[in-house]
Amino acid sequence: MTEEKSLNFLEEIIENDLKAGKYKSIITRFPPEPNGYLHMGHAKSICLNFGLALKYGGKTNLRFDDTNPVTEETEYVESIKNDIQWLGFQWAEELYASDYFEKLYAFAVMLIKKDLAYVDDSSSEEIAKQKGTPTQPGTNSPFRSRSVEENLTLFADMRAGKYKDGEKVLRAKVDMAHINMHMRDPLMYRIKHAHHHRTANNWCIYPMYDFAHGQSDSIETITHSICTLEFIPHRELYDWFIKNLEIYPSHQYEFARLNMTYTVMSKRKLLQLVNEKHVAGWDDPRMPTLSGVRRRGYTPKSIREFCEKIGVAKRENLIDVGLLEFCVREDLNKISQRRMVVFDPLKVVITNYPDGKSETLTSEDNTEDANAGHREVPFSKEIYIEQEDFMEVAPKKYFRLAPGQMVRLKSAYIIKCDEVIKDVSGKITELRCSYIPESKSGSDTSGINVKGTIHWVSIPHAVKIETRLYDRLFKVENLGEAEGDFKEYLNPDSLQVQVAYAEPAITSAKESERYQFLRKGYFALDPDSSKDKFIFNRTVTLRDMWAKEAKK
Repeated sequence: MTEEKSLNFLEEIIENDLKAGKYKSIITRFPPEPNGYLHMGHAKSICLNFGLALKYGGKTNLRFDDTNPVTEETEYVESIKNDIQWLGFQWAEELYASDYFEKLYAFAVMLIKKDLAYVDDSSSEEIAKQKGTPTQPGTNSPFRSRSVEENLTLFADMRAGKYKDGEKVLRAKVDMAHINMHMRDPLMYRIKHAHHHRTANNWCIYPMYDFAHGQSDSIETITHSICTLEFIPHRELYDWFIKNLEIYPSHQYEFARLNMTYTVMSKRKLLQLVNEKHVAGWDDPRMPTLSGVRRRGYTPKSIREFCEKIGVAKRENLIDVGLLEFCVREDLNKISQRRMVVFDPLKVVITNYPDGKSETLTSEDNTEDANAGHREVPFSKEIYIEQEDFMEVAPKKYFRLAPGQMVRLKSAYIIKCDEVIKDVSGKITELRCSYIPESKSGSDTSGINVKGTIHWVSIPHAVKIETRLYDRLFKVENLGEAEGDFKEYLNPDSLQVQVAYAEPAITSAKESERYQFLRKGYFALDPDSSKDKFIFNRTVTLRDMWAKEAKK
């Protein structure tokens, strides 16, 4: 009998709300600002919002928080939509905060009429001084006492474009002595004469996040507005606007965002890496963006599994990136097609194999999947093996190739090393081996047992490929505790480009498929590839190499 999984705190809240009849069904939303590409932190939020709605028979809206025309672009809108669908989710409605600009303006007018908002001519520096400090109350703006009629006229003039950027703002009239700094007459609107990606030049005033967010939730009748912990101080203002506007009472709940080792999750810092060309772009496979991990070869299933494993907490913590890599390996091991690829080739000549002959052998496509079938692998007199699979002076328990020692070639024959050929400098250039004809895999009648099996590639049939060996972008575990510029901690070995030699089945590779290069790692075909040049990105090593380093 399987043990029933305990509910997280959000599931408990939702189940209690549904049992109490507070809602007939739940509505959540994912509200990204279209000013950059989504990253793994967003993946957690996506899985949470969409997952809760799916579990409880509700729905999730995709709402773009497009209230800052200076930083937002249609390119980001499209990338966000692609990422969500790639993760395996579909929104109920595609909405935009800009859909509500007229309604939000009417809400602002309503608060002015209630004498709960006023137009302020103070500069941003003056407003900051008026706010006071967490231990000292603020001071009222000299414009706080303007009449309702004057504020209505000034606000209409702001909309009409009569003032320059920064010349006036609209503020809520709350309490300049409030213990919560966010409640000290917060800004509701600012003037920005800028082209908006959807509303063009129709508006020159734009609502602040705190005024747009809760009201958009209310308009959409969002039952559970789920945010990260940094929005806890904003909740009181969220509720204040809804109460004073007397609109649908959406409620905000907070959970801990994703912080991961060896990674930054700040859009600002990620943008810096892109702009300063520390990475090749937003979809660089070293980036924690969803477009980056997708290009690297991560699967949607592995990311959803990772988000499920880390759970939902109320307290910030640091998640080991090794857990994400574990989830990726678990999934890739089940679905990856196996291929033999040699990275550091050592030539082997099989002296008793007929000259000019080649034969077609078969090898399992995926040893973890009985239905995966087999592929054809050519075999010939000359093959490549890995340099590391031969030792001229081998220790006792070395089961790969050595002088006088036997080893099995994967899906092929047993060979024995008879002679080592070196150049004038003493470097090994070639091995001369003999094979046991009766030892063919699948029909071995030789009676010879060997403990070692190595991969190989037939030289006449080998396909030259480019491999991009990606590793962690940063070399320190917790960047939050690192001093100085975060870019000082970039890992100089996060990308190594290497030529390798693959079996010819590699030429049928597709971007949608995943591959395990035997004994080397998991790889995915890069979009930069062409029919004349195959490029593969290493998604993850077969084992956690960083854990091994940490133990040294």
